[in-house]
Amino acid sequence: MPDNVSSTTPLSPATATPLSPATLAVVAGRPPRGLDSELNTPVSLSATFVGGGSLGQASLGYGRFANPTWVALETAIGELEGGRALVFASGMAAVSAAVHLVPADGTVLVPHGAYNGTHSLTGLLAAQGRITVRPVDITDLDEVRAALAATAGPTLLWLESPTNPLLEVADIAALAALGHEHGAVVAVDNTFATPLLQQPLELGADVVVHSVTKFLSGHSDVVLGAVVARDEATLAALSSHRTFHGAIAGPLETFLALRGIRTLPLRLERSQASAADLARRLLAHPAVTRVRHPSLPQDPGHALAASQMSGFGALVAIEVVGGAAGADAVVDAVALWVPATSLGGVESLIERRRRHGNEPAVVPEDLLRLSVGVEDVEDLWRDLSQALDAALAHRGTV
Repeated sequence: MPDNVSSTTPLSPATATPLSPATLAVVAGRPPRGLDSELNTPVSLSATFVGGGSLGQASLGYGRFANPTWVALETAIGELEGGRALVFASGMAAVSAAVHLVPADGTVLVPHGAYNGTHSLTGLLAAQGRITVRPVDITDLDEVRAALAATAGPTLLWLESPTNPLLEVADIAALAALGHEHGAVVAVDNTFATPLLQQPLELGADVVVHSVTKFLSGHSDVVLGAVVARDEATLAALSSHRTFHGAIAGPLETFLALRGIRTLPLRLERSQASAADLARRLLAHPAVTRVRHPSLPQDPGHALAASQMSGFGALVAIEVVGGAAGADAVVDAVALWVPATSLGGVESLIERRRRHGNEPAVVPEDLLRLSVGVEDVEDLWRDLSQALDAALAHRGTV
């Protein structure tokens, strides 16, 4: 953080112990408190800053290097994740910066069912001859161990947990230990869980990535990303990548994202409670052939998620009768749910993921990803249930 931009987060006055994540989401990244001080860091729209050694302090310099509004958001995300954060222009810009920590001729181990943007980026870099990509099943420790052992040279082990969109749960602590045993850098995309439910750095990861667009901002009106780390050399490399690739965040977007974080605990509490409720109801619907949500005792990742996370998240994935056509019929029949990509906003979204040409082939054609918002769960269920009924009717006409 530049010397002329500061932010303080108080300790609990009663105990002088660190604050809970829910409280940090509200207080982290605010300006120092004083008489008539601003409660919120304002939007700084300056493209350049007055500098010079005669000022006796470090200079922000130029708008591509730093911005006071960035710092406020970075402070909040960093304190929530237990490291130092850097904000980027988008989630993909953050992913790109983290992937480029691997030098030329390095190897990236990536989950079979990872976010399609991550697959596309690593595939592009592999096609250019810059890296080697090895897809792995991150729920299988033996497979990951074997892949690491077979990899020579610099390696990045890329994890998602839960994965997007299959909601598989990775044992982050065990995988981080395996990665470090083989000299790999371990990165975790924590977008689905958020730092309120999971803190990968505490579990041994080196780097954490967020699409701030999603749960952190929470209102579907911002495109931003963030990377969090503790190691100074790693942070320097990430900052250099941001500066010289120009992947910088807009001040207004960072202001809006920080405002969104203030309500993250409330939004996430409501959304994940509704997601678990809907997951249980969906099990009984005749149009649904599989429900994926870690809250379900029969879910393969349930026990690990219960031990590794403080909640099960607000994403549900279902597979339905009738294949892709049946899934499309559900999307066409909803009224309250919004057929749209993205996730983590206050509104509930539904999407058939394989409609995207770059979606990994391991994702079933009939899989629907549900991002559960903050609407009344009974209204959500009525709309979803009638849409699933429509899928059954559609199957009967083909």
